Order: sequence, then structure tokens, then C-alpha cells
Amino acid sequence: MKRISNKIIIGILSLNFVMITSCEDFLDKQPPGTAAGNAMASAEGVEGILIGAYDMLTGDWNLFGTAMASDWTYGDVYSDNAYKGSSTGDQPFVNELEKYQTSPVSELMTHRWRDCYNGISRANDALFFLKQTQEGNNPLPEERATEIEAEAKFLRAWYHFKATRIWENIPYVKTEEEMGIKPEEVPNDSPGWDEIESDLQFAIDNLGPEPPKGEAGRPTQWAAMAVKAHAHIYQSELDEAKTLLNNIINNGGFALAAHYNDNYHSETENNIESIFEIQVSATAEDRGALSANLLGIPKAALPYSTPGPTGWGFYQPSKDLFEAFQTTPEGLPILDKADREPLANDMGISSSEEFIPTDHPLDPRVDWTILRRGIPFNNWGVFTGSNQIREQANGGPFYTLKYMHYPDEVVTGNSTNARNFRAYRYSHVLLWRAEIAIEENDFEYARELINMIRNRAKNSEFRKGSVTTYVLDDQPTEEEINWEEDAANYVISEYPSGADAFSTKEKARKAVRLEQRLEFATEGQRFFDLRRWGIADEILNDYIAKDSEFRSFLRGAAYEPDRDDYWPLPQDQLDIQKSLTQDPAYQ
Repeated sequence: MKRISNKIIIGILSLNFVMITSCEDFLDKQPPGTAAGNAMASAEGVEGILIGAYDMLTGDWNLFGTAMASDWTYGDVYSDNAYKGSSTGDQPFVNELEKYQTSPVSELMTHRWRDCYNGISRANDALFFLKQTQEGNNPLPEERATEIEAEAKFLRAWYHFKATRIWENIPYVKTEEEMGIKPEEVPNDSPGWDEIESDLQFAIDNLGPEPPKGEAGRPTQWAAMAVKAHAHIYQSELDEAKTLLNNIINNGGFALAAHYNDNYHSETENNIESIFEIQVSATAEDRGALSANLLGIPKAALPYSTPGPTGWGFYQPSKDLFEAFQTTPEGLPILDKADREPLANDMGISSSEEFIPTDHPLDPRVDWTILRRGIPFNNWGVFTGSNQIREQANGGPFYTLKYMHYPDEVVTGNSTNARNFRAYRYSHVLLWRAEIAIEENDFEYARELINMIRNRAKNSEFRKGSVTTYVLDDQPTEEEINWEEDAANYVISEYPSGADAFSTKEKARKAVRLEQRLEFATEGQRFFDLRRWGIADEILNDYIAKDSEFRSFLRGAAYEPDRDDYWPLPQDQLDIQKSLTQDPAYQ
């Protein structure tokens, strides 16, 4: 996929959309602003409304509860991958989520619902005014009209998918003409999969291999296929997913980017690996800067003090995630958690005290994912440990690194960068296809696909800068860093022919699941994977028990699958929309 310079700029729409918190209002109301009614039923009006629908891909103003692009609170903080971080009392609704205690009155539920259904409303507005325009005196060319319909239906499916990841049953809201009833009368009587698939199939059938209007960030037929394959995988409909994934692999023209970190830098956006990438602008004259903050959460996740850009200290990787990156001396993953060794970390050790980082063999992706003491990061210097952590006893000794910019990347105020979010990329497709191969007992093909991912990591640039001082109350001098040496003991290899990891289905499942955890760590998908694999109860309660020995926060917590596999519908929506029914687990 070519990099196209004229990105979809988030927030350029001149219609001045406003926030509406009543479900009944924002599902049924025409977009307010300087242009409305008949003025919207025009080519310019429809194109503008469609841009407004894209705008919600990043969510709106609450990056904690919305997490629309990254899903960082729901996918990672709720799992064994990350802690909320920051200080104990900061954002208490996220504290409740982290301890599996979310209630229907949580702000997180309100914010996520609001942004999902605002996005749905805008997509439906685009469809409504498109129809009005096509029935008027100045219709759009038929080809572009069909393309707009496909874009709007892709987005409508996307926002419903984002909703059904959170709530077990949702109202699938289409235009009033399509449904024959008012939006506020739609019940939440299913997960919405059939409708999601139908909208995505329309997009597959009516989008081309290149993005509409040549603009990166608009979906292609391949993006629609990837999202539909994901929907089928969520439902364990493997045959249907397999057909779509094979099409992408065989005909899409995608490949893995040369280096793993090419997926986390603005200069390598919209690359050959990217299937659907949410675009962000950093220009001061539009809302792009704020959208970037919500999209990549850089301000929230940045270290609490220098060196480097500073932020609020949220979204801290867990000790469990860090230790999952260890390898054997031969460079193979250690599939069983019980077989992994405790790795040295600086929990409870001040920066003025000596701490020697582990020399255990590690997957090199660890230091493109986790910011840890004694390791250089993104050309900002060396991370010095506790003096850069907001509250180490609460959030642990690590920070999330994938959202942190480099000194040469474009930023706006408050250390907010304009890096895109790679929502779907070729590595997702390869590992989902490997999952299916394992379920079909085709272990050799699964090994081949997983080795493609591992070989890319092996052949990628390794983090450089071996530090020879172990007291870090200040930055090391240049004489104390060997920039020619790897920053840690990185050892990674492919699975050899006849590897024990692919001798049984049970072992092969562990191999592909661990590979997904390592490849996409801190990208907001871990909990959703645990849930669809049916192992969330086992993994999370073991994690709670062990993490409670590392830090006190999770003591007394418990993951109860019948209650905690999904979240409660927001009470404020139940109060105003009588067609909704609360999840029985929260009644």
C-alpha cells in the first residue's frame, strides 16, 4: 500500500458536530451545525458528513474510558499485560476496571457507549443524506455514491464491532428507513454479528484494492476482509475466516515490513504491512492534535519525568508481560509460564541504588515494547528507573514504549505526537491463519507462518546501547554507553523442523498464542484474545495470584467469567432507552 501524503485529516469537518450524551438524541438527531437539512443533501455535504464519521475512529475527549482506537484499558489493563499505572487514586474508574469491579454507573461505560454510537450515528447520517442527494437534482456519480455507501457501512460495522467487544448484546442501529423503527426502539438482543458481517460484505463487494479517492485511511476491500475475518474468528467460524485470510495472503500484495519497529514510527506509516491504519494529523489549526492524543495515548503513557518527553505515567506493562519475552539460549519462546525464570527488575530500587538489568536471553521485541531501567530508548537517553515513575509501588517499574515518539517525529504541545495507529496489519492475518491451521492439524503450515513473524523480528534492528554503569540517578556519560553493542542479550530464532512446540495441538496452540501476545503486546487486544480462546479465567486468576505478591493493588481481586467476560451496559443509557436490557450478570 502506497504512502499517500494527503491523509484524512481528523476533525476538519466544518459542520461543528457537538457532543450529545442522550442515546435517544444522538441516534436520531440530524447533525447540528452551520449546515443542516437540505444543505447536507449535496455532494459536498455528504462527503463532509462521511469525514465526520471517520473522526470518531479515535474517539472523542476521554482517552481513558473511550480508548476507541487502542482499546488500552479494556484489552490490556483488564488483562495480564498492563497496569493502569499513574498514582493509586488517579482515574478511579480505571482502578475499578483493573480489579474487575466495573459497575453500570462507571464513567468508562458511558464514554465508550457514547463514542461507539456517535460513530454509528454519523455513519447513518452519511447514508441518509447520500440517499437524499441521489434522489435530488444534483446526484453524485453512481460509482462514487456506491463507494461512499461502502465506506459508511464499513464504519458502521467497525463501531458496532467496537461496541460488541465490550457488551455481550448490543442494539445494531441502521438508518430508520432500513429498520422501519426509530433508533431508540432497537433492542440489544444479539451481539450484532450478522449485521456486522452484512455491512462488511457490502464494503468488500464495492470497495477496490486501493483506498477511495487515493487517501490513506479510507478502507479498501482488503481492510473489509480483514475486519470480517476477525469477526468470524471471534465467533469461532474458522472456515469463513480462512477463506478471507487466504484471499488477503494470496492476492492482497501485503508483506511484513522490513523491521518490527517500522510499525511504530511516523516515517514508516502506511507501509506494505498496513491493511487498515487510522490516520492522525498534528497540524495546530485542526483537532488532529487532540485526536492523536486519544488515538496513540502518548501523553497518558509517557514517563512522569525526563529525560525524554514527559506525560502522566499511565499504561505500565506488567511484570508478567516482561517475563513472557524471555527465550531459551537457542532463541525459542518458553511456552509454559511455570518454566519461565524470574527476571531482575528494579521494583523498590531507587535510581541512586545499583541495579543490574537481567542478562537472560530475551526476544528483541521486548525493548521496542517495554521501557525499562538501564536501556536506551528512542534516542532520548537511558531510562533511569524509579525517578521517572510516578508511583512505582502502584504501577510497577516499566512504561509502554510503542506510543512514544522519537526526537525527529512531529509533535504538538504536551508531547502529543501524530503517529498513526495500525489497527490491522499483515502480521494479524498471518497469525490468525496460523491459528486456523493448528485447529485443522496442519502444524507445518502454522509453523511456517509463525516463523515468518519470528524471522522478521530476528532480522530487524536490535536496540543498541550497552550501559556499563548501574547507578542511574543521572544520565550515563557517553563513555558509559557502548553504542556498538546490543542493549541486552537478544536471542531469537525460528522454530526448527520437528520442533516439539508443534508435536501436538495443545502445544501448537500455546506457540501461536504466545506469538500473538509478543507481537501485539500493548496494542489493546490481549483480553479479547483470552476471552475468545476460552482461557481468561485460568490465565487471569493465576496472574492475579502471582501479581499480588509483586505489588499490593490486585490483592483481593478475582476474575469471575460469568460476570467479568463482558462489561455492564451504562446505567444512564438504560434509563433513557427502554428497549435496552442489562446483562443479567449485573442486574
